[in-house]
Amino acid sequence: QKLAAECQSAGYPGTLIPYKCDLSNEEEILSMFSAIKTLHQGVDVCINNAGLARPEPLLSGRTEGWRTMIDVNVMAVSICTREAYQSMKERNIDDGHIININSMNGHSVVPQSVVHFYSATKYAVTALTEGLRQELREARTHIRATCISPGLVETGFAFKLHDNDPERAAATYESIRCLKAEDMANAVIYVLSAPPHVQIGDIQMRPTEQIS
Repeated sequence: QKLAAECQSAGYPGTLIPYKCDLSNEEEILSMFSAIKTLHQGVDVCINNAGLARPEPLLSGRTEGWRTMIDVNVMAVSICTREAYQSMKERNIDDGHIININSMNGHSVVPQSVVHFYSATKYAVTALTEGLRQELREARTHIRATCISPGLVETGFAFKLHDNDPERAAATYESIRCLKAEDMANAVIYVLSAPPHVQIGDIQMRPTEQIS
């Protein structure tokens, strides 16, 4: 709501409409899509941006943390994708776009035990996006599917991963010049701006100084 007010006062075009939704709860997701249908007819572009990591290694991690990552990083992406596609289909939208914000961790496993399970969920997003592309072709639609896979982006992500060690989280973003949210937004705009006959499968982007 604060961000929506800031956008309005800054005179940006369009309107940001905040809607509270727990993406680990399917009922709330379905309620959100129902509200979108009622208020705005439906969805033409769906950007699955939510994702999180919990510090749960494979040998000693808590099941609860693993399940949270599966629910948000995999299940929510799948549910939102399904509902967005159904919204497009029922309104005969043939040029929609579904963009999954993936991660470089969805393409390589780094030697950090606290992100190994997270990496597995992002590998799932890589597979889900390609599977979605294939199913959209089978459905003979021109709706497109794209991944955007960033490296280190300066957000609240590290503070969720290292929620018991805020100093370590802060140091994550101080070690190199990280990507910014604006860089991600520009990548999304680039994907959406591609001509209708061009489908961008995956954008892999890192901070220039990032090693892994």
